[in-house]
Amino acid sequence: MTSWKIFRGTPEQPHNGIERLPNPPNWRTFDQKERGVTYQARGEEIQLVNAALYLRRPLLVTGKPGTGKSSLAYAVAKELQLGRVLRWNITTRSNLQQGLYRYDAIGRLQDAQGSGKDNLGEIGKYLQLGPLGTALLPSLSPKVLLIDEIDKSDIDLPNDLLNIFEEGEFEIPELARIADRFSEILVQTYDSQTTTITRGNVQCTAFPFVILTSNGEREFPPAFLRRCLRLDLREPTPEELEAIVKAHLGDSIIQEAEPIIKNFVNRRKKGDLATDQLLNAIYMLTNTANTSDSPMLDSQDQKKEQFIERLLQYLGSTEGI
Repeated sequence: MTSWKIFRGTPEQPHNGIERLPNPPNWRTFDQKERGVTYQARGEEIQLVNAALYLRRPLLVTGKPGTGKSSLAYAVAKELQLGRVLRWNITTRSNLQQGLYRYDAIGRLQDAQGSGKDNLGEIGKYLQLGPLGTALLPSLSPKVLLIDEIDKSDIDLPNDLLNIFEEGEFEIPELARIADRFSEILVQTYDSQTTTITRGNVQCTAFPFVILTSNGEREFPPAFLRRCLRLDLREPTPEELEAIVKAHLGDSIIQEAEPIIKNFVNRRKKGDLATDQLLNAIYMLTNTANTSDSPMLDSQDQKKEQFIERLLQYLGSTEGI
């Protein structure tokens, strides 16, 4: 019987153990077409998603890490066949223009100086729409825009988004200024396509389905909240956790997984844990069960518990571990 360990800590003895590496868990395949397929939507989530679709309003989704805030956007895009999710990951340096478009003015100037020609008519080569700008392009069906971790943003960004959410349009000044000479400019989009911008203006025809996620680390101005619908994702119950495990890893694994789910629920009472940590633990323990040195072996209960603790470390601190 072979060992479950691919890496042995013996670099002086190279080997081809990587060939024994099993297929990745389905939540780590990096294929956007498959993201959201196993999402387990609950009643309140279904109601608020439909309300956001009907009202053409952004959906502000709050909840602890690992409760499925981002996955909800992929589940909606998958079920309604709305194409690729346009994801904007927010940091403290994010601003509205980065979401709308990027313009490489220095690159255009350098190319113009190198060629000795006026390349203003080729300005589209140096401009790319961001995820927000791409989501607002005219289309028959709404695009799906995920603005992830909006609570990390600079204090001004939520207010800067107000007019965009209200009007569904924006202007690109660099193109508007040259509209009399070049009324139509071909530019690149965030999803690696091209589109024509007329007179520097972008106006949506189908307001995008927008999910903004927040870990609840800050409050937002009332004017911003008024333009959003709000959904607070609660932690999954033990029954819901079982359904999530079945969706990701199959029904046959539940008997082995039940003790780990119970352990997870008990540990969650003492600190923050994410659902994907539970999936990680079950995947690892069940995929190593038939190896010679598996942490799942009954004769090594202490080793098993230590392994689980390492996989289920609290998110906020190491207290209690």
